[in-house]
Order: sequence, then C-alpha cells, then structure tokens
Amino acid sequence: MKFSQYFENWLYGEDGYYSNYKNIGKEGDFFTAVSTSSFFGGSIGKKIVDTIQSGHLQKNTTIVEIGAHHGYLLADIIQFIYTLQPELLKTLKFAIVERYEHLQKAQKEYFEKSFGDAIKLQHYNDISELKLQNAFIVANEIFDAFPCELVYTNEKGQLQYARVEDHTIQFDDLYDTNLIEHCKKYQITKGEVAVGYEEFAKTLANNIEKFEFLSFDYGELYPRNDFSCRVYEKHSVYPIFEENLHLEKLYETSDITYDVHFDHLIESFENAGVEKIDYSTQLKALVNFGIIELLDILQKNVDETTYLREANKVKTLLNPTGMGDRFKMIYFRK
Repeated sequence: MKFSQYFENWLYGEDGYYSNYKNIGKEGDFFTAVSTSSFFGGSIGKKIVDTIQSGHLQKNTTIVEIGAHHGYLLADIIQFIYTLQPELLKTLKFAIVERYEHLQKAQKEYFEKSFGDAIKLQHYNDISELKLQNAFIVANEIFDAFPCELVYTNEKGQLQYARVEDHTIQFDDLYDTNLIEHCKKYQITKGEVAVGYEEFAKTLANNIEKFEFLSFDYGELYPRNDFSCRVYEKHSVYPIFEENLHLEKLYETSDITYDVHFDHLIESFENAGVEKIDYSTQLKALVNFGIIELLDILQKNVDETTYLREANKVKTLLNPTGMGDRFKMIYFRK
C-alpha cells in the first residue's frame, strides 16, 4: 500500500493510535503546548476577545476546535474569556469537531465537570458538517497528522515514492503526475508530501461564510528536502528510517508525525479564497496575543509561589531554543 494509507491506518484505523483515549504530557508519548500551560489557551482566548472588540468577529461567533482530544484547550480558552470579558459567554457558542464517539463522551464529561450547565458544547463528526455564518476555528497540531507520501530522488534522478509491505518501506518509481508536479513546483527531492490540505481548506471555505482560522504546528515555510517523519513513544523519538527500527512493534501503539510544509498549507487555503493574515513563531504569536499581560493579571491576584510556577510553564512555551521557535503559528481569515 502507499505510505499515505499506511500512515492513515496507523493513526485513524479501527485500532489506530487516535482511536483510543491517550494521555498527553508526562504520562503520555509526547508533550503539547496545551499540556504545558493553560496560558496557551488563555492567550488564544485573549486573541478572540480582542478580535471581537476590533469588529472582525461577531459576539455570537461559534468557537470551534478541531482535533480537541481531551478538550483541555477549548476549556482553557473559555476560562480565560470568562476572566477577561465574562458577558461574552452569554452570546458565544462552542463546538468541537471529533470523529470518535468515546472522545466526544470524554470531552462532554470534562466540560460538565468544569462548567456544569453554563456552557453548551456542540459536537460535529466531521468538518463537512460545519455549516456556520461566523466562526473562530482553533486547530492545534493537526496538520502534522494528515496522511503523507514519502518521496525520494534516486541516484539516476528518478523521483520515487514509498510503499509499505509487512511494515517494510520500499521505494518504487513515481508516475503519479499530480505528485510529480507538486514536487517540481516546491522543488522537493526528498521528504514528505501532505495529502488532504486542499480538500480541508475548500470544505471550510465552502461551508462557513466568515471565519478566522488559527493553528500551531512544527515545520517551516520551505521543504527541508530530507525525511522528518518520525515516531514518538514515551517521549522517545525514532526517525522513520532509523536502522533496526521495528515498525510492526510501534504501529498503532505510538504516535507518528512529520514537519509541516507551511507554503503548501498556505497555498491550499489561498486557492480556496482564504486570506493568510499572519505566519510567525509560537513565541512571537503568543506575545502578540497578550500572554505577558495575562501573566501580569495573574501576578496581581495570586501568591508569589503560584505566580512563579505558572510563569515557568509559560517560559517553556516561549523558549526560543525549544517550543518558542520550533512551533509556528498560521492565521487565516475569510
């Protein structure tokens, strides 16, 4: 089978990695910004409040999270909106796009525990069900989980693609003209080509009249021309072509990912009629969103020990040698 199908089955198959409830953070396979600090969601909440005040969003906007997993991020966003401008919770609507019923159940239980009856959470099984006039869409680390093809240029200059048989990757000559043209366009000679960005962007653009779209992920504007595909298991990282790597033992039980090619993502949205507003590092984005101001508010309302604990978590989000520069923010508007 093509590597893209193998990748999709690994994560989203009947027994795939995401088909079961997974811990994130110290007890899981990897960390995310959400598991690092609630101020990540808080800064997004402040951005939403500011965007409404600037007139780009209506007060009855639906705040949508795609790929919410536990639901912690959306809950953090709601909590900080309540802190900053509680009256907005009377008019804003909240929704999660989640394909798995057991995760929908876990998210509902978490929201009921966190907010009681104060917040009504709407679930959608797929983005094709999103039929909205106004939305602010948050999608944290989803594009690195889209299926991808692996391509490689051999010694003869022939572009090849990866197939997987019995958990063994091998390369064959590539004859798919669309994939060949994509590699020529972006000058990709080796690495990953994401599958599904175009359809994703078109679906959102066709279904939602006006929206803001915000995503954080790791990657770069330009292709690396090297393989970034890797497996995470209990905070250990295994490059996909590491010698003596036994994929059959990691398959479906660990996370698989790769670096996002943001130029490809940006063009997919622009071709769907959606404008790119900003692209920056996570460090710059969170500072611009107001994360420092949120820490100032915290400092005035808690003891020093609590403040220092939360400030150290925020430092992890902003560290230029870590998450601060490694992760990028992309912001679109229709």
